[in-house]
Amino acid sequence: MNSPYKNRLPVREMSPSRAEYTARINRVLDYIDAHLSESLTLERLAAVAHFSPYHFHRLFAALVGERLFGYIQRIRLERAASWLVGHPYRPVTEIALDSGFGSSAAFARAFKETFACTASEWRRRKLGNVDSNMDQTEGNTGIELTVDNFYFDGESNIHQRRNIMKVKAIEFGVRSIEAMEVVYVRHIGPYAGDGDLFKGLFGRLARWAGPRGLMGPDARWLTIYHDDPHITDENSLRISVCLTVAPETRAEGEIGRMTIRGGQYAVGRFEIATDKFAGAWQAMCADYLPESGWQPSDQPPFEICLNDPEKHPEHKHLIEICVPVKPL
Repeated sequence: MNSPYKNRLPVREMSPSRAEYTARINRVLDYIDAHLSESLTLERLAAVAHFSPYHFHRLFAALVGERLFGYIQRIRLERAASWLVGHPYRPVTEIALDSGFGSSAAFARAFKETFACTASEWRRRKLGNVDSNMDQTEGNTGIELTVDNFYFDGESNIHQRRNIMKVKAIEFGVRSIEAMEVVYVRHIGPYAGDGDLFKGLFGRLARWAGPRGLMGPDARWLTIYHDDPHITDENSLRISVCLTVAPETRAEGEIGRMTIRGGQYAVGRFEIATDKFAGAWQAMCADYLPESGWQPSDQPPFEICLNDPEKHPEHKHLIEICVPVKPL
């Protein structure tokens, strides 16, 4: 699907008017993510966007490329599909209700229409255990099947496993990270392996933050991955390039603002070339997490950028991959 909204989030600068529309839509997308299990009415979301309910549905469809409730339904189904694999013993009905469906019957109908199989069949296929006992493979299966959830090669959105050259972490551990206030620029569409795209997004945010004195020595740059690229079509994948700011900082125009929740995170530090990000995620999820005694929780992961690769003698990126976790 060719979304007008996606086409309106390029690296080039936006007009003030278009930037304001983008900011309002981004607030709605963030709000939907944070309240997905709740009742999301047209009036409630129009109020978040500060648009008239009479016009909001049409504006959302025109800018995002999907109808409002179709978008909400898709996000709910994709989250449920991810949870089915990541939590192999969690009851399907519980996942359905926590994903925002009013009943298991409504969820079952919607899931089968979207994925052409039942939720239980989806889980079995993704875990690869149709003919075996799940108890024998729970330890690593869920993690290994979601190794590439947060970094995608952009070539296709086919659900298949790929051989990726893993890279070794400088260090790995689980630590508490405090909540962070961030401002962000969002991209919707393919992103993996596109260094120019990321450079443009970081540059766009820097040009806004610099004159406002927000790029001090304590500020941190992050990239948040909102979607599972083995489930979400690559043209609908969302990432946010972020800069930490003080709580009183106000966003404006196309620049959004949100809070990254605090809590326990598995953190792997890597020094890698531009083409080795997938290998870092592979090592993080296949090697380090299964040995940690922790499992991923249901929050988006992110990368913290610790250097300017242009100033590195080998132009490498020093990053920390942060995956929110809970006890296994």
